[in-house]
Amino acid sequence: MLTITAAQRRELRAEAHSLSPVVMIGDAGLTSAVIREIEASLNAHGLIKVRVLGDDREERIAIYEGICRQLHAAPVQHIGKLLVIFRPKKEVIKTPDTPKGKGVREVTIARQPADGTKRPVKIRASVKGNQRVTKGGLIKRAKTRQTSAKKAALKN
Repeated sequence: MLTITAAQRRELRAEAHSLSPVVMIGDAGLTSAVIREIEASLNAHGLIKVRVLGDDREERIAIYEGICRQLHAAPVQHIGKLLVIFRPKKEVIKTPDTPKGKGVREVTIARQPADGTKRPVKIRASVKGNQRVTKGGLIKRAKTRQTSAKKAALKN
């Protein structure tokens, strides 16, 4: 289990105040699917809230400790049926061969027919990183950003 200081815990509690629960644990308890979902949420957010739907307080405490032990996370707060858990996000190491930009992504475009009486036609299209989809459903190349005269002069 990860340990944090009282000052860190206080900051994390304040940060978690506005969060909504991302995982709910039902009658089945702490299953492997629930652990995987909590793991994914911790990887994405770092600080999460979990709601336990059971009424037994000892069982909730056991679930809380079990989650923190299995996932190497720090317990932050336990209020009623809400559990707040923290684990620092893993740093993504970028190498020179790591691709930049978004790459190619698949999008679904709904186009309205010209006569306007039929249903919209759905078209699957692949959009590259330097392209965007307009409101009308057209794929356009993104414009290059303009630089100010001062920045251009500094580069030269």
